[in-house]
Amino acid sequence: MAHYRKPLAAAAALNTAIFVVEAIAGFEANSLSLVVDAVHNFSDELALVCLYLAFVLARGFSRNLLRVANLFNSVGIVAISGLLLWQAAVRLLHPAPVLGAVSIAVGLFAAVGNWGVAKLLYEPGKDNAAIRLAYLHNLGDIQASLAPVLSGALVLLTGRSYFDPVVAGGIALWLIGSTLQEVARSRDELLWPTKIDCGHG
Repeated sequence: MAHYRKPLAAAAALNTAIFVVEAIAGFEANSLSLVVDAVHNFSDELALVCLYLAFVLARGFSRNLLRVANLFNSVGIVAISGLLLWQAAVRLLHPAPVLGAVSIAVGLFAAVGNWGVAKLLYEPGKDNAAIRLAYLHNLGDIQASLAPVLSGALVLLTGRSYFDPVVAGGIALWLIGSTLQEVARSRDELLWPTKIDCGHG
């Protein structure tokens, strides 16, 4: 199980850095698109921590933790995305100034960071469904993290801050669709405890 623990620990540490930087920058720049991506990365962070603990604790705890990790990476992200869709609608009705340059810089940082997380999870995800789900989410996060870059560029070019909530709403819709698709494809492996491989043989 050590070959699972090391990449999971490294992935969780890198994901923490992405979440913290995006969250702080999002609030400082008044960028909803960065906040949406930060919340998404926080959900992934909780899942990665649960996955790591699943390969450290006893078998019974491990299976429950894997189910919790899958919950954070599926049902949780759908619920959070729905809430953020509502926030995007509110921001469209009540526009606020956005620092586009910050969205661009931090979005690029997050995209590179998520590529690093996905790379760390690729090999262990080949033979473990729970890690594979985390890998796929972080692979998709590369594209999601480029959305604030687009938002920031549009705000800078046009001076119109409403591009930020529009892009944020698009990210939220994409997260809901991609998550439901993956859960539907892997539901037997991911939701039933008797079919979850937690590495205890």
